[in-house]
Amino acid sequence: MRALLLCLTLLLSSSPAVAQDGLGLAAPEPVVDSGLLKHILPRFSLKTSIRVTPDTSGPMTLAAAPPGVPVFHDDSVTYHLRIADDPRQQRFRDWLLSEVGKATIDSFQRDGVHPFSARFSVVETADAPVVSGNAKRGAELSLVHCGRCHVVGPENRMNGLGSTPSFAALRSLPDWIERFEQFFVRNPHGAFTQIIGVTPPFEPERPPPIVPVELTVDDIDAIISHVAQTRAADLGAPLALQ
Repeated sequence: MRALLLCLTLLLSSSPAVAQDGLGLAAPEPVVDSGLLKHILPRFSLKTSIRVTPDTSGPMTLAAAPPGVPVFHDDSVTYHLRIADDPRQQRFRDWLLSEVGKATIDSFQRDGVHPFSARFSVVETADAPVVSGNAKRGAELSLVHCGRCHVVGPENRMNGLGSTPSFAALRSLPDWIERFEQFFVRNPHGAFTQIIGVTPPFEPERPPPIVPVELTVDDIDAIISHVAQTRAADLGAPLALQ
């Protein structure tokens, strides 16, 4: 019996889960008071055997502003996790960013409401493109040439083809400016578009199938300036670009 007790003592004293010190997590009062930490921290510990407890002295910190990795948000604040170069802290961060961690945060309820979400909308933060063309002239050119197929704006909202995207829809794409700069080489435009001084003349044996579009480089700049002022359409979920 004495030998058995000795073995159990040695086993418990060498167990990583028992010997390992917990990690402290400092968090803003609204997060602590909400009960979110009581919801997620035991689940992380059960999954990893790494104990994380609320602790105002850290070493990990949830903050209501950068720096740090954004891990979840409520209606008005995005909370960022700040960690040190510690594998256990990094594992906590990775768990929060994993699908399991996100689902755990999203599943938390208080008074029948889900106050926090780990899902973030993808927003392009690149600087707005610099355009220098004549936007007024671009609006006129767009209606005359592009308006034969595309809905350019309210002026021709009933005239566009159903199979072609509107200017507002195109404006919502992250690469919209490249699409307009290179539209004449994208199908089907190349078959009927002539950019003076850029594209070669149409071959006599292969005439354009419709009345050709003839533009200059300055005309394209003007159209791009007009599109830059066009309000992007809200298309909901991100589009799959081709």
